Amino acid sequence: MTDVTVLGGGIIGMTAAIRLQQRGARGTVVCDADTLATVSAVAAAVWYPTHTEQDPRVQRWVERSYAEFLHQAEAGVPGVLLRRTRMLVRAQLPWWAPPSAEMSAHELCFTAPLTEMDLYLPWLRDRIVASGGRFARGHVDDPAELLDRSPVVVNATGLSAADPDLFPVRGQLVLVTNPGLEESVRDEDNPAGIAYVHPRRHDTVLGGTFEQGRADVEPDPRQRAAIIDRCTALVPQLRGTRVLGDRVGLRPARRGGPRVEAVDSPQGRIVHAYGHGGAGMTMSWGCADEVADLALG
Repeated sequence: MTDVTVLGGGIIGMTAAIRLQQRGARGTVVCDADTLATVSAVAAAVWYPTHTEQDPRVQRWVERSYAEFLHQAEAGVPGVLLRRTRMLVRAQLPWWAPPSAEMSAHELCFTAPLTEMDLYLPWLRDRIVASGGRFARGHVDDPAELLDRSPVVVNATGLSAADPDLFPVRGQLVLVTNPGLEESVRDEDNPAGIAYVHPRRHDTVLGGTFEQGRADVEPDPRQRAAIIDRCTALVPQLRGTRVLGDRVGLRPARRGGPRVEAVDSPQGRIVHAYGHGGAGMTMSWGCADEVADLALG
């Protein structure tokens, strides 16, 4: 049995830990914050390869993740929902459109998995622990420091990774009451700014922003008002809903796309898995498959 240390407790790190366990590895997840304090916890967490260039690897990841979330929804995994999604298409059909998607009158309709992270992340953690995994709290500057604990380390540290190609992309969203919506609607190419409406069980997520290089995490009241205006124009049923709060997170984007590769040294192997931008949930399970291949191959 191979010992693997996973550095990072967000969705990329934890899905990788689960896939490694399924392949027979014995794992420890090391993180410097609670799972619900990661950027994954504030994400809208809807399957959608936002701001992601077409690439055969990425396409494989998003397709495998899509299939996994469909399976989890059918199995009743906590926090996993399926929402019929209506998306305005202002240009060409997106490269990632699911095979079952329907295109008509400048709209793409498809089923999109959605995860309520306050339920889903604890489920991932519990699954790791139930399979014999451990969690350890601590800050690690260099993943190589952990090679004295195990011969393989997975570096899933997001923006904390030492990589000059990494940069933050600030995202703000607004939570409002759900007036009875069951369909997601999005207008990704709205000239006034991204607009998406994702109804969950007890609230609705309105978004959003995609601000490259901005790194503050305080909610911006002007952005809140603009998001609500854009989303209400998109879904008029939102008029009169009550604001429940704001969420702001820094997406770990990377020039050149996500870094998922193994680097060997005399001390052991480091598998880097970071830089997924705003599509961490969307790529998570497919990326975890590749991480497990690299770690144990």
